Amino acid sequence: MIVGIGVDVVDVERFAAALEQTPALRERLFAPGERTGAPVVLAGRFAAKEALAKALGSPGGLSWHDAEVGRSASGRPTLTVTGAAGARAAELGVVRWHLSIAHDGPVATAFVVGEG
Repeated sequence: MIVGIGVDVVDVERFAAALEQTPALRERLFAPGERTGAPVVLAGRFAAKEALAKALGSPGGLSWHDAEVGRSASGRPTLTVTGAAGARAAELGVVRWHLSIAHDGPVATAFVVGEG
């Protein structure tokens, strides 16, 4: 059963400019294992975190580090959810996350589905 769905779109140039203007933003938004990669990759990870928040109903108290975007051995994007986001997911009955990230031209998009 689908418990929550979230989608987000990020303008890659605008996101890259924000990272350039505010170097500490990279550490604030991303866990250590997520901080490397081209701006388009980081924009996709950020979109995934925003989509997760929407899938959870955008509750207060979430931290950017509550969600970590990774890759499986096959290259498929993965989502690890902890902290306040993990607690909210448990309340909703989420037992599995599905994540898709796409990049096309100036836009990065992420779609998150919480399965119960």
